[in-house]
This record gives sequence, C-alpha cells and structure tokens, in this order.
Amino acid sequence: MLRVTDHITIEDWELTEQFIRASGPGGQNVNKVSTAVELRFEAERSPNLPPAVKTRLRKLAGRRWTKEGALVIQVEDTRSQARNREIARQRLAELVQKATEKPKRRIPTKPTLGSKRRRLDAKKQRGEIKATRGKVDPD
Repeated sequence: MLRVTDHITIEDWELTEQFIRASGPGGQNVNKVSTAVELRFEAERSPNLPPAVKTRLRKLAGRRWTKEGALVIQVEDTRSQARNREIARQRLAELVQKATEKPKRRIPTKPTLGSKRRRLDAKKQRGEIKATRGKVDPD
C-alpha cells in the first residue's frame, strides 16, 4: 500500500510492476540484468481517487496516460532494481499529490487608466519618431 495523503492511499492491486532491461551505458550488466522498472497504475479504475483528482492527474500525466486509463511510469535512473522501484513509487506519489492540489482560480483584472494612457503616449511618441524619418533630398 502506497500512502499519498491522509485521505488517498493506493492499494497494491492497483499497481503493476514490470522489470525491463535498461538502455544506455552499463557494460555487460545491461544485457543480463533487468534493472529498469515500468510501474503501471490503474488510475481510472481506482476507487481511492476522487473524479476531480483523476481529471487533473490525466492532464498532468500527458503521454504517460494510456487509452485504458492507466498511468505508466518508467524509471531507469540507477543500476539497482530496488532503487529504481523506489523512485518509480515516489514519482507516482508526487504526481498524485500534485493532482490533489486544486489550481488557483484566476480573477481577470483590467489595466488601470494610467497604464492605458502611458501605453498610448509611448505609441504616439514612437510614431512621431518614425514620421520624422524619410527620404533625404540629395541637394
């Protein structure tokens, strides 16, 4: 069981781990040992996540969200399988934690009268500078 917040926990049956061979440097060890971890979380079917958190999680996950509604996290940071497994679980917890935070609602504001006037004055001044430019008579 993975505890994310006081109210949200992820059960073991919702997680599937698959160990695959990591890419990159590592000598012959890379060809023999499956150290990379692919952690799959069935987020869409999870009874512990509220619907609002699921929608925010889908947006945060991006390409890591599958058509079936699962979140896939791949980790091949270290040469240790156990450490990669810890990192994957940690990243999942951080992502779900971030999805629980409700985004701050933006309150639309209008520009002040002074800022409008300053902008128009600057535009007028720039226009006057450009208006003085022109062709020079070759007298």
